[in-house]
Amino acid sequence: MEWVRHLSGALGEPPEVVGGKAHGLVLLHRLGLPVPAGFVVTTEACRVFLRTGRLPGDLADELASAIEVLGPSTVSVRSGAAVSMPGMMDTILNLRLTPDSLDEALKSVFASWNTPRARTYRTLHGIPHDLGTAVVVQRMVFGDRDDRSGSGVAFSRDPGTGENVPFGEVLFGHQGDDVVSGRTLTLPLHTIADREPAVWRDLLDALSRIEQHYRDACYVEFTFESGVLWLLQVRPGRFTGAAAVRLATDLADAGAITRDDALLRVAPHHLRHVRVPRIAPDADVIARGLGVCPGVAAGRVAVTSDEAVRMAADGPVVLVRPETSPEDIRGLAAATGIVTARGGPASHAAVVARSMGKPAVVGVADLHVGSDSVAMGGRTVGVAAMVTIDGTGGEVVLGTPRVVTGGADEHLRRLLGWADEVSGDCSERDEAERLEAAQAVLRRRQGA
Repeated sequence: MEWVRHLSGALGEPPEVVGGKAHGLVLLHRLGLPVPAGFVVTTEACRVFLRTGRLPGDLADELASAIEVLGPSTVSVRSGAAVSMPGMMDTILNLRLTPDSLDEALKSVFASWNTPRARTYRTLHGIPHDLGTAVVVQRMVFGDRDDRSGSGVAFSRDPGTGENVPFGEVLFGHQGDDVVSGRTLTLPLHTIADREPAVWRDLLDALSRIEQHYRDACYVEFTFESGVLWLLQVRPGRFTGAAAVRLATDLADAGAITRDDALLRVAPHHLRHVRVPRIAPDADVIARGLGVCPGVAAGRVAVTSDEAVRMAADGPVVLVRPETSPEDIRGLAAATGIVTARGGPASHAAVVARSMGKPAVVGVADLHVGSDSVAMGGRTVGVAAMVTIDGTGGEVVLGTPRVVTGGADEHLRRLLGWADEVSGDCSERDEAERLEAAQAVLRRRQGA
């Protein structure tokens, strides 16, 4: 059996074999976009390791050949399961590429498939435990090389609203892990335009080409080294709520998809999050940050993940942390809302909150988390005190303020109008029912 595949546009195997990360890198190759050289070790090699505790016996020769092709290098060794599991498995950076060092790195990444945090994440998201992960080995590019280097993440459109403007974060002079960890204050994506206009131009071109291929919004992770852009990861944007509705209608208006496609792109449960509840303007706001997942959540303050799990048995909890890490997955799952002192839209807390659909506020600059209380806005709030957060506006409020919900916006009205045209039913019904009726008609047509 062949365990190693070189990353190129010719690689045609599915994510189940090469993992989602490598599958995305193959797409970037096919689009002629800049990707660091590398190779992928398949998910089957991981499954062998998980069954036996050893790497496949004939993998060594394939790795030696792959190392020879790549040449003397410093590499990254990253997990890449078929289904995204952000931050749940190990990543090894700055590895001097030798057969021995790569063997140990592969074992480490494969073994991280079964860490408690990874198993918890899979259980929460219904991901089978027997899939295993592929491992992507790539030549390193350095965002901390010099003052013309940096790293960031970018969406082709705003994931909060669906607006057709690039959205993301960047750090100059840093590696990508600093962006997603939430430990370092990031800058808005568009700051690249002034400091590195050639990188900005190439990034916009890449986002446009990827979006045209997907016929969907996209997300990329990137590094630029001495003014040269490199793309490290790509996937569809996976918008929800109001952003999903606007994206679908805008793509239909642009002719990228049909109206029927637009109706099928939006899940009925997304409509529950379109008319997003907001904390009323007259509330006593004690702190503000960046809202990264819309909605309002009220609960008692917990300052550790273990505390959140324990307290959640008796009612809703808001987890308040300096920043979160993969080790916090149980607490994030138990909480109804999340607040962090540090981080931006691509931080671990933000990514996990969006994947779970939980209101979250990050980057609360004056938030200080102690062992039995938190300080913000000049006030001290004890553990178990009731707070309410607004994941759209980024407000944190003591107690349970009044909550208001707005009406349907023009994008939702248009989408539902298309739905009624398809179903032929213009009666008064729940919005989700109107969409479901149209989708049922379209699926019957597809099956005819």
